Amino acid sequence: MEIALRAVRDSDLPVFHRQMTDPEAVRMAAFGPGGPCGPEAFAVYWQRLCDTSDVLRTVLADGAVAGTAAVYGVAGEREVTYWIDRAYWGRGVATAALRGLLTEAPERPLYARAAADNTASLRVLQKCGFREAARARGFADGRGREIDEVVLILEGRTGER
Repeated sequence: MEIALRAVRDSDLPVFHRQMTDPEAVRMAAFGPGGPCGPEAFAVYWQRLCDTSDVLRTVLADGAVAGTAAVYGVAGEREVTYWIDRAYWGRGVATAALRGLLTEAPERPLYARAAADNTASLRVLQKCGFREAARARGFADGRGREIDEVVLILEGRTGER
């Protein structure tokens, strides 16, 4: 499968909305748009992500929109985030997309957060060179309660560990 990143197009947004409101994906990710997320609420969430993102990309798998990947936040505290359609889970799409994103965003350090029980996402981050930096608790809209989360850091240049 060929994985590529490209600039986000307006036509991607309905696909992202469907992906990011899939109940199983929301439960697994725990964090995301939060609450009931109709098109208007999603538009607000998306605009906030656009306003804080340095790099915001559509993830393509064999030309189909498979998700999104972004770097957002203020200098010195930038974080990566990604969301991959459940149909592509377990197929290496998230890892390939994150690696591509990291080449487009060479500044370091970069941070990431994942629910402590989201072993698949933690594995993707570790494969891309992130290491655990801290544990925290945070309110997870996708689960409606506080959960344990892992804070990870990527230091050095892409590919260095």
